[in-house]
Amino acid sequence: MLLEVFLVLGTVIVYFLLSKKKEETLPFKDGWWGKGQKPDTEEDTTIWPFKVETTEEELSDLFRRLDQARFTEPLENSFFHYGTNSAYLRKVVSYWKNQFNWKKQVEVLNKYPQFKTKIQGIDIHFVHVKPPHLPEGQSAKPLLMVHGWPGSFYEFYKIIPLLTDPASHGLSDEHIFEVICPSIPGYGFSEAPHKKGFNSVSAASIFYELMLKLGFNEFYAQGGDWGWLICTNLAQIAPNHMKGLHLNLASVTNMGFIHLVSILLGRYLPGLFGFQDEDVRRMFPFLKKGLYRILLESGYAHIQATKPDTVGCGLNDSPVGLAAYILEKFSTWTNLEFHNLEDGGLERKFNLDDLLTNIMIYWVSGCIVSSMRFYKENLQKGIGTQKHERLTVQVPTGIASFPNEVMHTPQAWAQKKYTNIVSFHFMPQGGHFAALEEPELLAEDILQFVGKVEKEQLWRKKGD
Repeated sequence: MLLEVFLVLGTVIVYFLLSKKKEETLPFKDGWWGKGQKPDTEEDTTIWPFKVETTEEELSDLFRRLDQARFTEPLENSFFHYGTNSAYLRKVVSYWKNQFNWKKQVEVLNKYPQFKTKIQGIDIHFVHVKPPHLPEGQSAKPLLMVHGWPGSFYEFYKIIPLLTDPASHGLSDEHIFEVICPSIPGYGFSEAPHKKGFNSVSAASIFYELMLKLGFNEFYAQGGDWGWLICTNLAQIAPNHMKGLHLNLASVTNMGFIHLVSILLGRYLPGLFGFQDEDVRRMFPFLKKGLYRILLESGYAHIQATKPDTVGCGLNDSPVGLAAYILEKFSTWTNLEFHNLEDGGLERKFNLDDLLTNIMIYWVSGCIVSSMRFYKENLQKGIGTQKHERLTVQVPTGIASFPNEVMHTPQAWAQKKYTNIVSFHFMPQGGHFAALEEPELLAEDILQFVGKVEKEQLWRKKGD
């Protein structure tokens, strides 16, 4: 009997060791997302220039819809507790009609070189900015930056110059980047997938192809929101090509028994679970800062993960509805306390030109429905059920943890997933849209992280 037990245990141990070895990388997803059947001919590898353009007819239609908007009076003293306050929304719409200069913002969007190329049957849009000058003997490091929802490639416009020309902005020029900011398929000016099943692994595979097509065999990647997951998947697909992964959100979807116990006891025995004082401050009491917060702020995700087209069709038809839906996220996700203000605190961290430019990218491209479908494709099978959720990330990882992010992930949790964290910093201020809200802080953290990786050549030690 004892021999049989040892044989069974030995078999189980060998199985897990072998399966772990086999699953160290995530399979590349070679899909076809274009219309109809995949053609027998080779895909066009051309990369062509792109510029944002809008017709007068499109603008006339927009202003007609803004003029005909119907508003509902807010409850007294409701602030942003019920979502976007319609009294403030009236002010936004008035600014949109009378002061916002979209044509000027189109010039801003077009100040950086933009391109499109076809990958896996759909047109992929990306911004590609090279350094204006390089010190002698120095080369630019390619950096892929991926946005999320309800953001866009425009989120990175303030941080791009800090990374491509750091010296001119008071930062160290020891490391200089050329930055590639693609639009996730179905977002902005990237074509939407025409078939079901396009998830984060699909996006990561497409962006991997994009980087190789641009000639980058080794590169860094950075992301928050969906960009966190897409870049994480890319690190799992091509660990030998990614020199480093930098995140300003690092959610853990595969919770174990220790995680649950730490939620119950971590406030009282933080050292036992590897929690720092700042972790305790941000996480506890967990009912208020964890569970209740998730329930209050995740309604949109449930809708988008189940029936995105229903609400999306309404938003795609109404620019005011679209603005209300998106602005609420830029308020709450920047600082949860902003829901106590009638204007949602939106103009404390952003200006209306930037907020409306992001909304206009959704409006003129008509992408709100396809962007929301990304939730269904990623979440419809349930959290913790996907293969990539069970795999670790061995690529050198840096995490910038901003205090006003909706949910906090302590390093003790993150390192179960990201086994090679070389930089974890509690940022002094900022929330979910870090690149747009705190570009200097995020740029500094990226620069110091890359400095550590380069100095110690950490990417060459991933397999050790």
